[in-house]
Formats: sequence, structure tokens, C-alpha cells
Amino acid sequence: MERAFEFTGRIRSFKYAYAGIWVMLKTQHNAWIHFFTTLGVIIAGFLLSLSNTEWCLIVLAIIAVWMSEALNTAFEFLADVTTPEYHPLVKKSKDVAAGSVLISAIGAIVIGIIVFGPKIYSLLF
Repeated sequence: MERAFEFTGRIRSFKYAYAGIWVMLKTQHNAWIHFFTTLGVIIAGFLLSLSNTEWCLIVLAIIAVWMSEALNTAFEFLADVTTPEYHPLVKKSKDVAAGSVLISAIGAIVIGIIVFGPKIYSLLF
């Protein structure tokens, strides 16, 4: 039987989502790197007066990195529950999940170079 829409249920789901973000920030050192990098990129974007299109690219890049980090964190927690001792397949799974964060971070760096590069170049030369 399908439950009816409940406004309080939607509020609870936001509460759980914020709790998940907080768990990620408390337990993952790389999340803090992403956090401070995000702040730096946003500040640079305002200082360099990004266009709407440039902001869209930057926001998408930031979201991609944060989503990868969040899913990697969730995957690591689940993998640790399945077997507390070392297992080669769990290691491979964790490595692949960590690789997804690296891929998104490299993509974000490339987007940052494309967006910020010309603006910084014009300031310097």
C-alpha cells in the first residue's frame, strides 16, 4: 500500500540528508579539502565576475565532485559492514569508488582551467 504524501515526511528526509552530509564531513578528510576548495572557487568566481554560463559549468563541476565523494563515503561504509577483515574484492570495490572521486576532481580541475584560465591570464598580461 502506497503512503500518502506527508509534509513532515519530506522535512524528515531533509534532516536525514543534512545528517549524512555532516557524517561525511566528520569522517572524511578529503571532504574538507573539497569544502575549502569549493569556497575558494566560489570566492574566485565572484572576484572574476563569472558569466551565467561559466557559473553553471563551475556549479556542475562542484556538484560532480561532491556527489562522487558522498557516494564513495556511503560505499565505504557499506563495504566495511559486509566484512570487517580484509577482502581483496572489497579493496577493489573501494579503490574503484575512490577512483570515481579522482575522475570527477580531475574533470573539475579541467573545467576550472577552461573557465578561470583566460580570466587569470588577462589579469596578468
